[in-house]
Amino acid sequence: MSVDHLDELHGLPAFDFPLPDQGTELPEPGAVAWRISYNPYADESDEDFGGRFQRFLTSVDPSRVRALIIGQWGETYEGDADDAIEQLLMAKDRLTSLEAVFIGDITAEESEISWIEQSDVTPVLHAYPTLRELGVRGGSGLSFPAVTHAHLRTLRFETGGLPGAVVRGVAASDLPALERLEMWLGVEEYGGDATVADLAPVLSGGRFPALRHLGVQNSELQDEIAAAIAAAPVVAQLAFLDLSMGVLTDEGAAALLDGQPLTHLKWLDLDHNYFSAAMEERLRAALEPSGVKVVMTEKGDEDEYDDEVFRYTAVAE
Repeated sequence: MSVDHLDELHGLPAFDFPLPDQGTELPEPGAVAWRISYNPYADESDEDFGGRFQRFLTSVDPSRVRALIIGQWGETYEGDADDAIEQLLMAKDRLTSLEAVFIGDITAEESEISWIEQSDVTPVLHAYPTLRELGVRGGSGLSFPAVTHAHLRTLRFETGGLPGAVVRGVAASDLPALERLEMWLGVEEYGGDATVADLAPVLSGGRFPALRHLGVQNSELQDEIAAAIAAAPVVAQLAFLDLSMGVLTDEGAAALLDGQPLTHLKWLDLDHNYFSAAMEERLRAALEPSGVKVVMTEKGDEDEYDDEVFRYTAVAE
């Protein structure tokens, strides 16, 4: 599965802040999600990322900007996101209406997801106490120590390998307004060492009282995760459950069907699965008559060598 540039953030269409002297007419500051990026291999200007960000702040009214998408900030596999984050921190008294930030909107053509060097992203939450949405792409070097934030509603991690320490940091955080949590756990080969036990505080249901959308995705442990979710108290408060992109087989699907009722859900995403046709029929028969939208469109890739079957998550390297 390819990971593309965001086409929107926080309900606002993405708009690429132009190169110097490009002559592009700029939209109203609050009407778009501004993407700021610098590709050292394709960019012929004399600006680096910091220079581009500063020109952005003087080209629009920063007090009216609502959403920012941080794209490539340089050689992502050599320099981490600290410089980009530092620009956000220095601008906190100017970006007074900022509601959403995504850090690392970088495609495979620019850098494989596992090569994106992240860092501690929680200073952004400390600097912007009214932020509603934070998204991050790339798990290498990513840190998320436990944080308290009163207004964050959406937290999203897109990785080919999410460190277990990040999952534990999220699970220990105080986020009373959090409605949507998405974590692409990835594979151990690329740093995805989170365990089902790391998810326990989230699955208990007491941690995030406002949570309505939970995504635990892109994992090679997807059957174990499904079994844990089948008995997890948090499910009762959810409207949307996303277990897509991972190595989910009939075993995990059976655990879901044998567990607590899921008929209250509006939407259950089980895409990129390894189900048999019979299991797909069982899932649809059990859930769709109650109005649950069950997504099972895409099949995962698998190979067989010496009578051993290898199955893959949607996103790894």
